[in-house]
Amino acid sequence: MTDLLTLDAVAAMDDAAFVDTFGDLFEHSPWVAERVARARPFASVTEMHDMMMGAVEAAEEEEKLSLLRAHPDLAGKAALAGELTQASTGEQASAGLDTLTPEEMERFTELNTAYSMRFGFPFIMAVKGADKARILAGFEGRLGNARVEEMQRALIEVGKIAWLRLLDRVAPAPTGKLTTHVLDTAAGRPANGLPVTLYRLDGEARTEVGRFVTNDDGRLDAPALQGPDFKAGTYEWVFECGVYFARSGTETHAPPFLDRVPLRFGISNPEAHYHVPLLLSPWALSTYRGS
Repeated sequence: MTDLLTLDAVAAMDDAAFVDTFGDLFEHSPWVAERVARARPFASVTEMHDMMMGAVEAAEEEEKLSLLRAHPDLAGKAALAGELTQASTGEQASAGLDTLTPEEMERFTELNTAYSMRFGFPFIMAVKGADKARILAGFEGRLGNARVEEMQRALIEVGKIAWLRLLDRVAPAPTGKLTTHVLDTAAGRPANGLPVTLYRLDGEARTEVGRFVTNDDGRLDAPALQGPDFKAGTYEWVFECGVYFARSGTETHAPPFLDRVPLRFGISNPEAHYHVPLLLSPWALSTYRGS
């Protein structure tokens, strides 16, 4: 794997090198990188991406349409002919679009055609790490949109694609962290002494990141992940609720209704603070994205 560029290295590039390095973040549209080259230095990858999306938002309508039309159909003719960019090839393959059955290919072809005829540009979705079912559901859910609404949605997806490509090239600022907080809503108090394990998921692989126990405030003594160790991807908390209920003397059924509780979640921005808590009783639970 190629080492990621630092933000300092990005700042030190001349304009031509910057465009050469980042001109393909937005499919066949180097003008986006050209328009932000002189906005450097960037304090973070987030700021760099925000500036690029600002250039897209400020572009003329025809430029936006050209950007959308530069994207290939998902599992379309260009993919079959091997004519996709390297980035698009990898993204579509990660979603299994290079191994469709004849029936699935027929469905994708139908939806690609219907979408293009309705809106005048291809269906765009950030498919890296997605699966066929989610992509097809996205197709079906967006076909009924008004054109102005769908154009805006497509540009948002373009931004997601560019963000994922950017994270593959530039090391994020070490500002991100992951925390949790467990509250016993039945008892009206923090859930102290509750064991928690964090895993990172990569396809079928599941790697343990760390084991923790909540303190008297129901929190961890330090972030479970932070700085350079905090990376984009899919993670899973496993809360040992049965252990907590037993230790706290809470009456439960046998077996307990809630025992070992997994909570799977995604980290899209490794420069941000993700607070992923659990609100818990012996009979119910809830969570949310905090910060």
